[in-house]
Amino acid sequence: MRSVFLKEQRWYSREELSSLIGGPGILPRLLSLGMLTAKDGGFICSFVGVAVVNACVLKCYPKYLPDNAEPAEELRQVLKVLEKCGEEGQALEAYGEEGSGRLSSILFLLYDYFENGPYTESKEIREINGSGEIDWDRTVNGAFALLEDGVPCYPALVTKRRAEDSGSYFRRLHECIVTKASSELEEAGLSALFDLTPLEVSDEELDAFGERETALSRLEKQLGSEFNTRKQLVLKAMADYLSEEGGLSGENSLALYGTTSFYHVWELCAAEVLGNRLRQELSLLSLPGPLKEGYDPKAKLSDIIERPLWDITGERAGDTLIPDIIAIKGKAFLIFDAKYYSPELEAGRPPKGQPGIESVTKQYLYQLAYKDFIADHGFEEVRNCFLLPTAGDKIEDKGSVRLSFLERLGLEPILVRLVPAALIFSCYLNGTRLDPLGIIA
Repeated sequence: MRSVFLKEQRWYSREELSSLIGGPGILPRLLSLGMLTAKDGGFICSFVGVAVVNACVLKCYPKYLPDNAEPAEELRQVLKVLEKCGEEGQALEAYGEEGSGRLSSILFLLYDYFENGPYTESKEIREINGSGEIDWDRTVNGAFALLEDGVPCYPALVTKRRAEDSGSYFRRLHECIVTKASSELEEAGLSALFDLTPLEVSDEELDAFGERETALSRLEKQLGSEFNTRKQLVLKAMADYLSEEGGLSGENSLALYGTTSFYHVWELCAAEVLGNRLRQELSLLSLPGPLKEGYDPKAKLSDIIERPLWDITGERAGDTLIPDIIAIKGKAFLIFDAKYYSPELEAGRPPKGQPGIESVTKQYLYQLAYKDFIADHGFEEVRNCFLLPTAGDKIEDKGSVRLSFLERLGLEPILVRLVPAALIFSCYLNGTRLDPLGIIA
């Protein structure tokens, strides 16, 4: 199988891209999926993650990483972040959920097997004087009794217990499928990227379980009688795997795991790592002073920003300004905007690839919207900051961006900080926080 790295938002000529990905049918397919966008006679990659299209493996890495790189370690971390976002129910425009193809079924089956082991069924075993629960119906009706002082005693007690059936059809099928799935992932060169070791727990072939339609029918019947949620998911993933023909190496294969909205991933992770307080009730905030009378204790910081009043209607619109991140540290009120840009900001040169004027003005307006709240509760320091991802290993101070006519309203200039994406993602995966003041120090 052909395997290539592509960079998000990088422009590729038709010739360059065709030489990288090969087959003539792949380009139209990537365009129809929204993974590529046609521009200026070439194409821009709009996807971060892994895709297998017509037996070609595409490893698409984020735009802040260097051109022409093969950043396997960085992409491995990104894939773990995408997995955690999905587990936490984050609403991403993502592939990797239901209906996304064979790769998701394979990954679910393998991750689940490493964590929980094979699908199990139990059977009831009856024994004479065993260690299980006494089956009094069978003991009384099927054995003789001795009388002692007129009380019947049963020297042979029928006992019952449940034991795991290691030879059950569905356990064997599960072990066969995860073995095949692991081999398929290994052949595609993706096992290491998803941090999975090869798994071989069965030497059976799929045809040992009957025709594919027969196996699918039995899985469907078993799913209808299974009430354990994890086992239901396993049965469904097994059925999905069997339903997909051709595998990852098939001529018309399609399997996707990633997102076309990686900017949203950056925003989500930064907000979590910096301890976003935007949706927290005012009564639960660690304010420098007590909550001032007139503020609803159950309101949130996001509720404080005024919504537009259309006076002819006498009603306010539903939408208003919503900042990405509000952090509170001691007497400092910190407003962050996690912008997914890779700007060129060098002394003596015009800025290039930077957030636009609408982003700059909105950031000033966020501070203006909270000005009364900040004054009412004793905050002594206000900071406003753009957070931009970088492939570097340290936070870079890129000065600030300012509009003097807005600063005359007493507003702070907007600080610009390049923050290592790997650091933000590592903290997100580990459940740790960064000191928001440390970002702007």
